[in-house]
Amino acid sequence: MPDLEDSSDAPPLLTVISGPSGVGKDALMERLLEGGDFARPVTMTARPPRPGEVDGVHYHFATTEQFEAAIAAGELLEHALVHGTYYGTPRASLRDALASGLDVLLQIDVQGARTLREPLGDAFFVFIAPESVEQIERRLRERPGADGEEIARRLTSARAELAQQHAFDAVVVNIEGDLDGTVERVRELIARERERPSRRGVEV
Repeated sequence: MPDLEDSSDAPPLLTVISGPSGVGKDALMERLLEGGDFARPVTMTARPPRPGEVDGVHYHFATTEQFEAAIAAGELLEHALVHGTYYGTPRASLRDALASGLDVLLQIDVQGARTLREPLGDAFFVFIAPESVEQIERRLRERPGADGEEIARRLTSARAELAQQHAFDAVVVNIEGDLDGTVERVRELIARERERPSRRGVEV
């Protein structure tokens, strides 16, 4: 086991948190970030803010035209069209987070996570899975302004995304009513990965 000096000298660990829409990633991220142990790059989206979301905090909100300009300029490490909306990770945001010296949490969709496998090969990829597809449906219906057609589309995507969980380094089931347990399991996995002797830093 590495000594404390070796551990403190290790480069920041980038953990990519992914999973289907409605699985509870936002609540998980909020809890993980509470203690100040992690940095989080702010990702970009072309969708409008949901109630309570703040530009530059939850996302960098952009128009479709602004997002496509960022793609053309090579400013995004990855981007994907998810449910008809652009999402992506600005290179500058990830560089700033890694420069903080803290371990970094990056929350992105499953499609985006897959595209980062090659460029960020030494990152740690964690898939958050539901107990069942019914759990996802229930959470989606609880969202303000839930639309039946949109829910159906997201459930179809969720089933396809669940079939891809084997491509991740670890899978954590988010058990209903046990967010504390989910947070603890993810923290334990991150701590174990951070101590892996052969781990290298991520270059953006």
